[in-house]
Amino acid sequence: MAEISLDRHEAPGVGQLDTILPRIADEVAELTGQGRVADYIPALARVPAERFALSVNPLRGEPVHVGDHDTTFSIQSISKVFTLTLALQRFEGDLWTRIGREPSGDPFNSLVQLEHENGIPRNPFINAGAIVVADLLLTCLEDPLHELVTMVSELAGSKIVVDGEVALSEAETGYRNRSLAHLMKGFGNIIHDPEDVLDVYFAQCSLAMTSDQLARSLAYLANDGVDPVSGDRVLEVSQARRVNALMLTCGTYDAAGEFAFRVGIPCKSGVGGGVVGIVPHHMTACAWSPGLDHTGNSVKGRAALEHLVTQTGLSVF
Repeated sequence: MAEISLDRHEAPGVGQLDTILPRIADEVAELTGQGRVADYIPALARVPAERFALSVNPLRGEPVHVGDHDTTFSIQSISKVFTLTLALQRFEGDLWTRIGREPSGDPFNSLVQLEHENGIPRNPFINAGAIVVADLLLTCLEDPLHELVTMVSELAGSKIVVDGEVALSEAETGYRNRSLAHLMKGFGNIIHDPEDVLDVYFAQCSLAMTSDQLARSLAYLANDGVDPVSGDRVLEVSQARRVNALMLTCGTYDAAGEFAFRVGIPCKSGVGGGVVGIVPHHMTACAWSPGLDHTGNSVKGRAALEHLVTQTGLSVF
C-alpha cells in the first residue's frame, strides 16, 4: 500500500501571511476580556490579559509575526515538548514502559486518574507524565536543566533563560505537583528524590521565550525531525511523527478533541497563554495571549490558530 502523506506543495495562503496575520489579530481582538490569567501561580497573575502575539515560521520563506511577538512569557507546559525531545535523544531505555500514550480526558493535574492507574501517567504532556520525564532525564544526564536550556537556545537561535521569579513562584505553590510526584514515588515510578525531580520540572516550566522564538525552535517537528536552520537532526523521522501525534491527541489538556476538531493540527499549550501549532512540511506557529478558558488553554490563542489554518488552507486532515 502506498504511503499517505501530507501534500508538501505550498498551500495558496502561505504566500499571503503578511496580510493574513494582521487580519487574524483584528478578528481575535473581539475576544479581549474573555478568559482569566493563571492566577494560581502568583508570578503569572500580573501578566496583562489583553496581550496578544502570533508568529509563523514557514519552512520556505521568511518568518512573519504580529502583535507582542518580541515579549517573553512563561512557556509552562510547552516545555514538555522539549523535555520529551531530550529524553528521546538521550534516554537509552524504553520510556514508554513508564508513561502512556493516551489522552487523559481529565484535568492535567488529576490525582484520581493517577491513583487508579497505579502511578503510570496517561501521556507525557500532563503534569504527572512530564514529572516522570524529568526523572528519566535525571537518570541519563548529569545536569538536565543545563542540557535543556542549551538545546532550546540552539533551536531558538538566541539565549533562553529560566525566569527565576516564576520558578520560585511555581515551587512555593506547587502542592499538587508535589502530590503527583510523591504518589508516583509510592508506586515506584519515580526513581530519584521527588524534590530533585520537581526542581527540574518547575524550572523547565519557567523558561521565558517569545512567540518568535517558540515558532522557530519547534520547526524540527515540521521538518521530519531536522532543524531547518542548522540542518542538524534533532529527532529521527519516526520520533518526530510520534511527538506530533501526541501533540494532536494529548497536547491541549482535556480539550485535545476540540482542538483537533476546530484547529486540525498538532498543538501544545501552556497556562502562560502560549499555544504552538505544527503543520508538517509547511510551518510552525505560536500564538500567545494570557487569558485562559476553563480547560487552561488560551482563548485568543486557539482562535488565532483556527483562523490561521482556515485562511491558509493547511491542516493534517
